[in-house]
Amino acid sequence: MTGQIYRPCVGIMLLNRQGLAFVGKRRNKGAVDPEILGFEWQMPQGGIDEGEAPLDAALRELHEETNVTSVTLLAESPHWRSYDLPLDAAKRWKGKYRGQTQKWFALRFTGEESEIDIERPGGGAHTPEFDAWRWERLELLPELIVPFKRAVYERVLEDFAHLAGKG
Repeated sequence: MTGQIYRPCVGIMLLNRQGLAFVGKRRNKGAVDPEILGFEWQMPQGGIDEGEAPLDAALRELHEETNVTSVTLLAESPHWRSYDLPLDAAKRWKGKYRGQTQKWFALRFTGEESEIDIERPGGGAHTPEFDAWRWERLELLPELIVPFKRAVYERVLEDFAHLAGKG
């Protein structure tokens, strides 16, 4: 790989009133590496546009992936969390990025579940990222994510686990 730059992104831990986190099952976008089968679940995340504040990016990405706008901010992670992409995944970016660095936000979902619409996210303005979703216990999140992101999820849990029960 030629690039050593990390793509700036946000991650969102969306917590419901029971302290469970939203996870979406990523749509299969072609051939899936057999080593990551079974790890298709993740919390919402996405890139930060040039000039965009991280919190604004988090709220935008959440809406674009889940249709959710009814949230309150609980916390912002104190650190940026980075991971390297596996070589086959990094090839899609043609060496521009080595991986991603993420600023994570914990948000409380304050709406009704009918607001969540992964089939027509952003009111139908965006391509669906997920083909299923569920609320999940925080301690299970690292087991659901692709292995190369697991350490980030473990750090995010350290940052936000204390918020789960405050709904």
